[in-house]
Amino acid sequence: MKMKIKYLLLMVLGFGVATSCSEEDLDPTLAQDKSIEASINTVNDLEAVLLGAYDRLTSSSYYGRDFIILGEVFSDNATSNANSNRFVLEARMDLLTTTATAQTLWQQAYRVIASANVVIGAEGIEGDEAAVNHFKGQAYAMRALAHFDLVKFYGQQHVNDGGQGALGVPYVTAFRDNDALFPSRNTVQEVKEMAYADLATARSLMSESLNSSSEFITTYAVDAIEARIANYFGDWQRALDASKRVIDSGEFSIASEDAFLNNFATDGGSNIIFELANTATDNPGINGLANIYQQGSYGDVIALPNLAAIYDDGDVRGATPYDPAVDTEPTSVIGIHPNGILRNVGKYPSTAPYEDNIPVIRYEEIVLIYAEALVETGNAAEALVWLNMIPAQRGAELYTAATKDNVLLERRKELAFEGFRFHDLARTESDIPYPDEILQTHEGPVYGSYNFALPIPSSEANTNANVPQNFGY
Repeated sequence: MKMKIKYLLLMVLGFGVATSCSEEDLDPTLAQDKSIEASINTVNDLEAVLLGAYDRLTSSSYYGRDFIILGEVFSDNATSNANSNRFVLEARMDLLTTTATAQTLWQQAYRVIASANVVIGAEGIEGDEAAVNHFKGQAYAMRALAHFDLVKFYGQQHVNDGGQGALGVPYVTAFRDNDALFPSRNTVQEVKEMAYADLATARSLMSESLNSSSEFITTYAVDAIEARIANYFGDWQRALDASKRVIDSGEFSIASEDAFLNNFATDGGSNIIFELANTATDNPGINGLANIYQQGSYGDVIALPNLAAIYDDGDVRGATPYDPAVDTEPTSVIGIHPNGILRNVGKYPSTAPYEDNIPVIRYEEIVLIYAEALVETGNAAEALVWLNMIPAQRGAELYTAATKDNVLLERRKELAFEGFRFHDLARTESDIPYPDEILQTHEGPVYGSYNFALPIPSSEANTNANVPQNFGY
């Protein structure tokens, strides 16, 4: 499957989608080289462009590193030790409008959206209609996911109690719309509703019989994305319904304690709903997740003792001694190195070449969304059953009650180092905890502070008057 992606991607590269910052050469929110549209005539052409969009998701500036790392260093899970001066400003939550991370995440997400819009807008495609619709459905779902990712980081919903009526991000629905070259920022509410609408369209176009491997968005992944969005915004009945559809599919199961660590070193798995393919050809080297988490010339992102302390003894997700000079495999997710530094050694483990697939949605997340939605809709007894399914497979103690706090605690335990913690704090209107004055550098911003949102890149705000800069920048 990975080889197929690489082979077909060569077709995409030949189309040459361009992005930058003027009317002729604008940021990806605004315009791209329209010649690509004339190159899509067959279902194979359409698939090639879609595969290019998947490849863009794996970029180090998106799911390949930055999107995930920001969700950790903005929280009480991890920080930067400045080993190679990476993620220093980010760990302080002190970004500028010119900070590379803020600019490239924005640009890369909109590049994904641009590719998705090319697929969505393609007409007169030769080939099987069901296959065409299935590819278009994946593009709709990808467009929804990318806009949701953007609004989580750039929307003003958590700044000054902005709420869903606050400014979000432009929701771009066409590839180079000459009538809307300078789109305005939609409200957060509008972004949410448009994402839901895109997912409904995806569901209507896609066929379960055409679902492929977990390296592609399937009908189950569409429901999982909807569950994630509903969970974030507190749309509890929708979160309950969407997560239950995934559960009722019977296609997935929680990774066992014995299989958990190996799950991140191998592709696929019964708990993987959607993952991004990586090969030795993709190898980001020093810019990958493994090299930012693990000890070496880089390894700037370290775990905080406060995170390690929440795990029970024997929990495979917790902390055990690990010496990279001696140990060939970790025995837990967090490794206690001989120098006392705590590192993520269990998730995204391969460093040379980095070819681990990147899980985007695991079944365990969906189980926890379902448990939280049950709590919020008044069924704590059933929620406890689902909540305990995960610690039962991790060597951890079971919970005696299903409370909101316990669900959030289990999310922190299970999803650590995968980019969720900051967003869980933000969506629950929590201050950023500051338990470690020695290692942490952001000093615990209170909920509503300006730095609960990234700055709009200066290249965008300075070019497009319809995209005002975020508060505080």
